[in-house]
Amino acid sequence: MEELVRLAKARGFVFPSAEIYGGFRSTYDYGPLGVLMERNVKDAWWREMVQLRQEVVGLDAAILSSPKIWEASGHLQNFTDPLVDCRTCKQRWRADQLPTDDDGQLVCPNCGGSDFTEARPFNLMFKTFVGPVEDEGAVAYLRPETAQGHFVNFANVLQTEHLRPPFGTAQIGKSFRNEITPGNFVFRTREFEQMELEYFVPPDEAPQWFDYWCNERLEWYARLGIPRDMIRLRPHEKEELSHYSVATADIEFAFPWGWGELEGIANRTDYDLKAHAAASGQTLEYFDPATGERYVPYVIEPAAGVARTMMAFLIAAYTVDEVAGEERTVLRLHPRIAPYQVAVLPLSKKDTLLPLSQEVLKLLQPVAMCDYDITRAIGRRYRRQDEIGTPLCVTIDFDSLDDKAVTIRDRDSTAQERVPIDRLVEAVTSRLAW
Repeated sequence: MEELVRLAKARGFVFPSAEIYGGFRSTYDYGPLGVLMERNVKDAWWREMVQLRQEVVGLDAAILSSPKIWEASGHLQNFTDPLVDCRTCKQRWRADQLPTDDDGQLVCPNCGGSDFTEARPFNLMFKTFVGPVEDEGAVAYLRPETAQGHFVNFANVLQTEHLRPPFGTAQIGKSFRNEITPGNFVFRTREFEQMELEYFVPPDEAPQWFDYWCNERLEWYARLGIPRDMIRLRPHEKEELSHYSVATADIEFAFPWGWGELEGIANRTDYDLKAHAAASGQTLEYFDPATGERYVPYVIEPAAGVARTMMAFLIAAYTVDEVAGEERTVLRLHPRIAPYQVAVLPLSKKDTLLPLSQEVLKLLQPVAMCDYDITRAIGRRYRRQDEIGTPLCVTIDFDSLDDKAVTIRDRDSTAQERVPIDRLVEAVTSRLAW
């Protein structure tokens, strides 16, 4: 894990936020490569959940929202974690995540003490005020989840899209939770981004759709390169279930510190739609013109974290192997989520090669995200591209000026092949398996 964190900073994936001021706890900035990979993860999710489906549409709800939403959803009453204080070192902890000793006593990770205050509920929502006056009438909350935006827009989507269950609304957006003990790099932070689908189904079909989405989401991670032995589906025990759920399963990943949640799939029943209908006085149900039936749909919710997903892909791809007797670090990322798909590398930065190299770059940019590097020896440039996960390198050498061909190098096998420039786009796209 330490090696991955070092690589993430050194190569521009993730930076500690406000580092020049000593940092700000549990916040991170995404650098040039991190932005590209993060976007690719979101694009891969959107492609799977919206682009390749007929019954799912997009949504982008507001981050600031009325307190009435969170009162109706139960978050003001139920969205809490148990908070304890260590009386010895004064550190605050989430009680249900503290280690225990042989006698079952909680142990403080900071000082090793076991003298804690009684656990008390701590609401995780960030509270703020809208407008110039900070009074109770101006209270608002940063959303702790994106889900409620789907439910309060249910009637609007039905009216504009004329959809029939089963159908879904998909959203990618920021959420905020005032975590008591954030940590493990970008795994648990107070500001994070979610990729979430709310799938509205007839109530009697909810169990089969729950199973369907558990399998679909597990397969998505596998298709994008996470080995089967590094992911698993863990159903929640009854005592773990949220107040709105009758069934939940987590897709977990084998992080260096143990199994951790990547994505949760929940059967939220009709809890949310009925709660908002009761609180708002609005009808939130579906009318089936074919049968004349009215009902409130059940909701199946697959919800994943962008940063956790990106982190899992990096960990699964991180490899150290040997090439020609030399150790190398390589990220074996799936081409769809790698920051760059192609690196264009002139063999020399002499002016004679640069015009052709620029032509090759412009040829490839419409079909792939490209890096362009003229620094250092070609071998070191190959190693850098391996380390940041670039699947293909295209090298322009002095023979290219005469034969109008370039060399394609594969990241994983390091095999090289000479390809005419007029067939380069076809050769690159076929190797990337778009």
